[in-house]
Amino acid sequence: MPEPIIKQQRRYSRWMYALMWVGVLFLLVVFFQDQLAEQYNPNQQLAQQQNAGSAVVLQRNRQGHYVASGLINGQKVVFLLDTGATDVAIPEHVARQLGLRFGREGRVNTANGVSRTFDTMLNSVSLGGISQAQIPAVIAPGFDSDAVLLGMSFLKHIEFTQRGNTLTLRQ
Repeated sequence: MPEPIIKQQRRYSRWMYALMWVGVLFLLVVFFQDQLAEQYNPNQQLAQQQNAGSAVVLQRNRQGHYVASGLINGQKVVFLLDTGATDVAIPEHVARQLGLRFGREGRVNTANGVSRTFDTMLNSVSLGGISQAQIPAVIAPGFDSDAVLLGMSFLKHIEFTQRGNTLTLRQ
């Protein structure tokens, strides 16, 4: 075989080898993103129980928090349960995605200091089979998380029991 053809074949096989590794890395990234999402929110697939007074059982994530998928006004969100929050607190970018109305401006004391908020009212909040209507909430412009803090304006109507790494909620 002439020398130039051998060089072309080597160059081609190097490109194919590199593309194979790019493909393997891509598949690993996709796989581990799902694994990390499952570790952050082990309650992504809450059973939709329709019985009044039905229990919702949440698993604690690796950081020790209770994170769960739910609905605000019929739209999917991720909740972080926070018994220290007075109201449901929604990051501004999530509030805009949900189409929430920005009401009266206020200020709240948080662990990070004083923050500006806007009052809003949620038509409905659902977590598993537990649903409530007309829940007061605040929109928090300085809160850059993707999770909505599920505070006491929702949780005060819920009975909850913690055992080990599970939290059982009953309406």
